[in-house]
Amino acid sequence: MYMDSFFWGGGFDILFFLIFTIIIVMFVVGAVRGIGQWNKNNHSPRLSVTARVTAKRTNVVRRQHANAGDMTGAHGFHSSSSTSYYVTFEVESGDRMELSVSGSEYGMLAEGDTGTLKFQGTRYLGFERHNS
Repeated sequence: MYMDSFFWGGGFDILFFLIFTIIIVMFVVGAVRGIGQWNKNNHSPRLSVTARVTAKRTNVVRRQHANAGDMTGAHGFHSSSSTSYYVTFEVESGDRMELSVSGSEYGMLAEGDTGTLKFQGTRYLGFERHNS
């Protein structure tokens, strides 16, 4: 009897609405933050500064998905992965900044490289190595 009142007209409706609302709010907050960062970068000046590459790192995310929409995995699984690349630059003042770069840029940069870093806010625009 108690379970019937929970599912039909009891707490289930409230719980479902609450969880649905939390998910929507999280999505909206994430979108607003992303748009805000994009807008802030667009309004930041494009800067060119002398910098040195001090560190490099990657972030690999692996996902496993069930085939044929079957969540039990009875039809097997397939996997996918994505890699994000980050480089830390140190400018003449000693400040450091970590910027997201493409895989090809990541491969061309080595720790200890010095050159001219071009960026706009948190957006990496390029790095021109100085000949030593």
